[in-house]
Amino acid sequence: EDQEGRDFYCEVIMDEANKMNNMVKKLLSLNELEFGNIPINFERFDIVTLIESVLEATDILFRQKEVTLHFDVKEPVFVWADEYLVEQVVTNYIGNALNHVSGAKIIEIKLIRHDDVIRIAVFNTGEAIPEDELDKIWIKFYKVDKARTREYGGSGIGLSIVKAVMNSLNRECGVINHPMGVEFWFELDTKA
Repeated sequence: EDQEGRDFYCEVIMDEANKMNNMVKKLLSLNELEFGNIPINFERFDIVTLIESVLEATDILFRQKEVTLHFDVKEPVFVWADEYLVEQVVTNYIGNALNHVSGAKIIEIKLIRHDDVIRIAVFNTGEAIPEDELDKIWIKFYKVDKARTREYGGSGIGLSIVKAVMNSLNRECGVINHPMGVEFWFELDTKA
């Protein structure tokens, strides 16, 4: 009944409406990817510049969470893919790492070359994903830790978008548990 209460509940409503809006946008994007309605625009671009751009956009979150970032690649690495779609994958992986980083609070991004393929890996320290759930995390709306996901506003759509993007690019993606954390990876061609 008082102004402070009204302001508080208006903020809650606006926050929830924004979350719903973002989820609907992600679902529409995923739906278009799954049904092949998004035209794939293969082009040559520098994956290092793309990663640096996403890191720049999330820099404030790294600082707020006091996360140490390791990304030492400075030379350009050119890949052949759809830059917009790859940016979605990188954004999802980095966002996921930020949401689940704990312990030493380290996120490391590596580029590993195998012949004409480059693997982009995003590692974060923290809890491993239970082995019996590793194959389920790519499923729409699936959440390993529902309480924790709710805490940061996760919808369980991000990794299904990653999988759909990689399927549309005919490339692989995956996840590996390590003793001190989790690594998500995807691969791109370096030649057309």
